[in-house]
Amino acid sequence: MTAGWQPTELLATGLAALALAAVVLAGGRLHPLSAVTLDHRKRVSFCAGMAAAYVFVHVMPELQGVRLVFVESASVQTRFEGMAIYAVALIGFMTFYGLDHLRKQVRDSDAEQREQAAFNLHVGGFAAYAALVGYLLVHDLEEGRVPLLLFTTAMAVHFLAVDHALSEEHGEAYARRGRYWLAAMVPLGWAVGQLLALPLAVVALLVAFLSGAVIVNSSLMELPSEKEGHFVPFLAGGLLYALILLPLG
Repeated sequence: MTAGWQPTELLATGLAALALAAVVLAGGRLHPLSAVTLDHRKRVSFCAGMAAAYVFVHVMPELQGVRLVFVESASVQTRFEGMAIYAVALIGFMTFYGLDHLRKQVRDSDAEQREQAAFNLHVGGFAAYAALVGYLLVHDLEEGRVPLLLFTTAMAVHFLAVDHALSEEHGEAYARRGRYWLAAMVPLGWAVGQLLALPLAVVALLVAFLSGAVIVNSSLMELPSEKEGHFVPFLAGGLLYALILLPLG
């Protein structure tokens, strides 16, 4: 999407940012599939399938396009035909995998201040993540309402799973403070996007970083575990969203 103050783009991306913030604020009270099943774990599995489909059918192929944009827009000659894009996606993957690993190490300490540190580290990392999502609502590399709708839908179900995981991990502390941090960061990132237009090559790197982060967070938090997951809702969510994505390229 093209950055700027065009009224239609401002309205569309602004509504998307507010919708994502509302999803985070609603958290466990939001049950979009309650008419289909009353089992909360099945609903989480269905959303996990949708997010997994978005990653494999849309995000991974998009990296090739991001690579081409980076090569064409970089101010200096790039080596290895823009392979840096995949390296940055790997950095995004490793960053959030490392964040989860470090959070577990800090949490396992008996000291109360370590528990607070684990909370700050975990929620702070996802607050930055939410801000990046908000920024890319404005500066995505794909223009048009359909890509915006697909991105917003995928991030909405993704944030539902993130909210579920953070709520289970941090309980009352997340309900009192963390949820509001995350919700505020999406429109904050959107506002920064309206005021600050980074070079296209930098935006391509941010998209790559987010792609790697989405992949690892989908694996860590959205894919249901063997004990808790429900395969049929997970499969249904994945197939349904894949069927929506495939005709759109």
